[in-house]
Amino acid sequence: MTQFKAYETVFHGEPAIGLQAGKYEAIMLSHVGGNLIAFRDNESGYRFLREPAESEMESFKSNPGVHGIPVLFPPNRYEDGRFPWKGKVLNFPVNEPATGNHLHGFLHTAAWEVEEFGVAGHESFVTVKIDVDEQHAIYQYLPFRFTVKLTYSLGADGLRQHLFVKNNGEEEMPCLLAFHTAVNVPFAQGSSSEDCTAKLTIGKRWALNDRMLPTGEFQELSKEELLLQGEGISPFFAAMDNHYTAAPQNGRNRMELTDRKEGAVLVYDVGTSYKQWMVWNSGAAGGFFCPEPHVNLVNAPNVDLPAEEIGLFGLKAGEIWEETSRFYVKPV
Repeated sequence: MTQFKAYETVFHGEPAIGLQAGKYEAIMLSHVGGNLIAFRDNESGYRFLREPAESEMESFKSNPGVHGIPVLFPPNRYEDGRFPWKGKVLNFPVNEPATGNHLHGFLHTAAWEVEEFGVAGHESFVTVKIDVDEQHAIYQYLPFRFTVKLTYSLGADGLRQHLFVKNNGEEEMPCLLAFHTAVNVPFAQGSSSEDCTAKLTIGKRWALNDRMLPTGEFQELSKEELLLQGEGISPFFAAMDNHYTAAPQNGRNRMELTDRKEGAVLVYDVGTSYKQWMVWNSGAAGGFFCPEPHVNLVNAPNVDLPAEEIGLFGLKAGEIWEETSRFYVKPV
């Protein structure tokens, strides 16, 4: 009989919420950016997400962007920290000196509140939230009243992620976000990166300038990128910090990581609300890569293209945006 549990635990000295559903296990660090830091299949010995080692915890907490599933809001880079919005200009701190840009927003480093955890039906789950108002530190940069809720549910069909954003204020607020999802390559203990190929529903590749900002033009896909879009290729075929449009295939917007030795495919189906992908592989160093689903184009408020095309949209008073994604394993 499948066992379902949701419980308070400790991850390398940090308080956490653990989930169990039969062979599957997940761990949430609410106070470090609402980060789902682990998703494992303990029966097969799979660790799907890049987890910090105990010795890496201090560096992880100071820069929690490359482990687990960090929430980026607003995501990626903004030129000179400027964010034009509805006739005003919001100013974000320039925290990437090499480019002179603001990088990755404010939620991945913020403390989230555990709203609820438990077992419902055939799933264990945890919901974390962050409420921003005039008293919250984030309000100085995003002067809007809003709630973000993030629920992870674990069951026989893997890990489900549900993201909910609501505008609690009176002014229209921007709704730009992404996940900097760090996937282990390989995810199986007995495999190597040479056993693995990745496939992504990328469309066109955006041209980026020397500040890593889109020019508004597209570049022709390389033969390797066509394989990434098609039958699959090693995610380390070249150093990648690349930005693409999303082009759903067969009705789904997803990354697939195939381990031929294991005969298993990790599917990361992100949902069709994410209109862009960022793909980063840490200089093709191996070990992990980040297929990052983005609602919006990088630097969207500063790009002179139609808002609908670049995912630049807002929520009016009382409006809600939500999307559901899922991780699961299927045979090759």
